[in-house]
Amino acid sequence: MTCEFNTIALIGKYQSQEVAEAVLRLASYLRGSGLSVLIEQGTASSTGLTSGFTVASYEEIGVRADLAIVLGGDGSLLNSACRLAEFDVPLVGVNQGRLGFLTDISRDVALEKVGEILEGRYTEETRVLLDAEVLRNGRRVFHTVALNDVVVNKGDLGRMIEFDLRIDGEYVYTQRSDGMIVSTPTGSTAYALSANGPILHPSVDGIALVPMCPHTLTARPITLPDRCRIEIVLLPPHDSRVHFDGQTRYDTRAGDTVQITRSPYRVRLLHPVGYSYFAMLREKLHWSSTPRHT
Repeated sequence: MTCEFNTIALIGKYQSQEVAEAVLRLASYLRGSGLSVLIEQGTASSTGLTSGFTVASYEEIGVRADLAIVLGGDGSLLNSACRLAEFDVPLVGVNQGRLGFLTDISRDVALEKVGEILEGRYTEETRVLLDAEVLRNGRRVFHTVALNDVVVNKGDLGRMIEFDLRIDGEYVYTQRSDGMIVSTPTGSTAYALSANGPILHPSVDGIALVPMCPHTLTARPITLPDRCRIEIVLLPPHDSRVHFDGQTRYDTRAGDTVQITRSPYRVRLLHPVGYSYFAMLREKLHWSSTPRHT
């Protein structure tokens, strides 16, 4: 097979027998096509594919791979996207999970669609990342990136938290609520959607701020230009918790500032020819479906 992708990395959802079988099947297909195959080390360990294939860390995949194929749900792709973002490795998602907003290739046609992509029949899009850091007394104590969202919430507290919101250094408001979701267009169909946030098309250069159960009827979601600097200053006496894509978290203290900007990195997603964002929304959100009668 002659293609632009010569070294392919496979990343699978951990501790899943179904995914292990899918990884082995795809790895064998790729190797049979004359391509070099890398198995992400956590995937190799959890699936038992530690012999017969080259095992690689995310850093090694970033340096060596021309393409990374993620087999799992959206959570698996979120994790891989953030860990590989700085390396500019394009990603393909094979859905082994439930919804599959990001992992858009069905497991039933995975070999066929991957083959088409390897032959150059695909469309590419880029997705923006958020750069997030926690500042304590003006010093960074935590830093990461997120593809979906940064969520500041009350953690284990049984009460609301209070915080100041600042945009580009300007005070916007003080809010008492369960927290705030700061979402990319990619994340607008995730947690933010369940909190009545807006759906943002991936090509929109915006960031959505979605309050969580605010203690006022006038608090509404806001969409900002993604060039803004967003600061959430946590007010005493309550501590809180910050979640990043639902993958990692950091326990913050009263007085800390969660600062969020657009990351200089972007995620490259490859889709089979014919992929449609609106068709995906129609399917996943059951738009135009016939109501059931009981």
